[in-house]
Amino acid sequence: MGDKVFMQGNEAFAEAAIRSGCRYFFGYPITPSTEIPEYYSRKAPTEDLVFVQAETEVSAFNMVAGVAAAGKRGMTATAGPGFSLGCEAMSYMAAAGLPGVIVDCMRPGPADGEILGAQGDYNQLTKGGGHGDYNTIVLAPYSVQEYADFAPLSFELAEKYRNPVVVASDGTIAKMMENVELPERIPHPDRFEWACDGINGRGYHNDLTTCGDGPDQWEQFNLDLQAKFNKIKENEQRWEEINTEDADIIMVAFGSLSRVCLDTVKLARENGMKVGLIRPITLWPFPEKAFEKYENTDTKFFVTELNAGQMVADVKLAVNDKRRVEFYGRMGGNTPSPVELYEKLCEIYK
Repeated sequence: MGDKVFMQGNEAFAEAAIRSGCRYFFGYPITPSTEIPEYYSRKAPTEDLVFVQAETEVSAFNMVAGVAAAGKRGMTATAGPGFSLGCEAMSYMAAAGLPGVIVDCMRPGPADGEILGAQGDYNQLTKGGGHGDYNTIVLAPYSVQEYADFAPLSFELAEKYRNPVVVASDGTIAKMMENVELPERIPHPDRFEWACDGINGRGYHNDLTTCGDGPDQWEQFNLDLQAKFNKIKENEQRWEEINTEDADIIMVAFGSLSRVCLDTVKLARENGMKVGLIRPITLWPFPEKAFEKYENTDTKFFVTELNAGQMVADVKLAVNDKRRVEFYGRMGGNTPSPVELYEKLCEIYK
């Protein structure tokens, strides 16, 4: 690892992305993601970076697709409204097999909402916000350190599967300042065999297309995509378990709210309650494997989110018994305290 610094979440991710060989950033300012493009713009003259403030998020997402087609590492950062505008480009990127990284610093909605931390983009991020049958890998950091760690990981996964990867931050993780160990500099791969970067001694040129030639050809194209997505589901589920070995109730939370849940678990344990935590790290693929061992048990699950209940549907599917799943959510930018969640736990525990 590289330098140890005290740094804001957004800036730590931007620095880690630069060290990961991402020389191309395209974005449109939108709170609470704006420190990422600001950091890139400051670093551009000394780090030989390409920074473009696009006229809209639509343009920024398509610019990421453009440099990806040429085999270069590109990214953008936005918030929920901007992500909605970029979904069409992401659908095309998934179809064309183009890697790219998108940071979504979630904030409350619907529409413009409030400029605070929230998790109401879960469905948009995990269910394929654009048209067609496609998915994007979604990583949800819970600390500034993990936020920075996900920069090199997100590019690695994007290029491994030739697919967009989303880092699901929020207004809390984005603005938080913590100690972080930044990654060492990673050289960008010289060339991808699939890239549209000219013949240049290769002896042939590449084509990237998202056009169909009749229903049979396009169905096979989609079947090939689904085979890739199934491979991702099998290989890339990530989660963390804490105190689940003897738990009667397991809390389920992701991102910044899981930090609150850690204190709630500690408080519950101090008061004699057997409570644990499952923290999904990949929101897609959802870590169904984390719940398999509880299928024929009496273990209850307490899902808490900063929304009206979006991930809870995936937990119910994974548990395969919705009667064992309880939910509690806060909205509008409100984050519950550990005591508030503990009191809800006590109601379930009885």
